[in-house]
Amino acid sequence: MRGGAGDGGGTDARGRGTGREPDAEKAALRSELLAARALLHADERVGAASALAARALELPEIAAARTVAAYVSVGREPGTRALLDALHARGVRVILPVLMHDNDLDWAAYEGEQRLARAARGLLEPTGDRLGPSAVLDAGAVLVPGLAVDRRGMRLGRGGGSYDRVLARLAAAGARPVLAVLLYDGEVVARVPAERHDRPVDAAVTPGGVHRFEGAAG
Repeated sequence: MRGGAGDGGGTDARGRGTGREPDAEKAALRSELLAARALLHADERVGAASALAARALELPEIAAARTVAAYVSVGREPGTRALLDALHARGVRVILPVLMHDNDLDWAAYEGEQRLARAARGLLEPTGDRLGPSAVLDAGAVLVPGLAVDRRGMRLGRGGGSYDRVLARLAAAGARPVLAVLLYDGEVVARVPAERHDRPVDAAVTPGGVHRFEGAAG
């Protein structure tokens, strides 16, 4: 895996040395990014969600996928509802994560907003039949939440590790869907702290456009 850290101090989002361990550096960067998201007004978030859906469908691998593994945005995350509905209307099979007790992810099909229910940690999850953790292996595109990504494709998540397991499961099975993180403009940064177990994504989709990371899937 490219871009591993885990060997002492790190760098901040501008590429400057910090002298901090990756875990501490990740925590500090998460706080900074969450604070920035908290400043976004409701109308900005609505506009970003609409633009994000259009931009995501510009990515050929997403537009052509028969199955897309996505997620329901909550709080101040970049909105995914418009994208979920656009994919569903096209006849794409959309599967959404269901958080299990061990923080791993099961999956169930998206059948419209009316078939979503409140779950643990404020999440929204589909109410249909559980498909099993390996259902993600059928996806041609996997949309991953995050707080930032750098030019290597290294993603900063929330720290729960659920999507680290998903990415590891895909790699172990030899599955090669396009991996895309959904972000706001300004969250594609120079560098995020990374450790040896972290896996890069192939692209970032923001309201302003699609960013590809050459060699990220290598």
